[in-house]
Amino acid sequence: MEGKRYYQGTGRRKTAVARVRLFPGSGDMIVNGKKPEDYFGKRDLFQHELRMPLVLTNHLNTFNVLVKVKGGGVSGQVGAVRHGIARALLDYDSGLRPVLKQAGLLTRDPRAKERKKAGLKRARKAPQYTKR
Repeated sequence: MEGKRYYQGTGRRKTAVARVRLFPGSGDMIVNGKKPEDYFGKRDLFQHELRMPLVLTNHLNTFNVLVKVKGGGVSGQVGAVRHGIARALLDYDSGLRPVLKQAGLLTRDPRAKERKKAGLKRARKAPQYTKR
């Protein structure tokens, strides 16, 4: 895989889609032109989740991460970025697969909002029944 300028992966979660590129570098991360702390907020859970694939594979200071993410909300976008980083790491070295798979980072989380059905208030909530 020598000669590649970057390694890429696409991550998805709920309705969010993230395109991730890993460049050899010092560990900087840019999400839609901003630092992750500015884009997602300073919530520790989100910051930890974003870096999880890099920490597990000991590549935290090996790559600069460039992310373009759209759709969904904050939580869905964080999950999509995490999934994309894991897939990009596979593009870099397929030997990392067992570590990433064991942590559940390669599985696309299929949970998404269920559509509203006709005659119901939400996906499953029915109007209150009255006998009289």
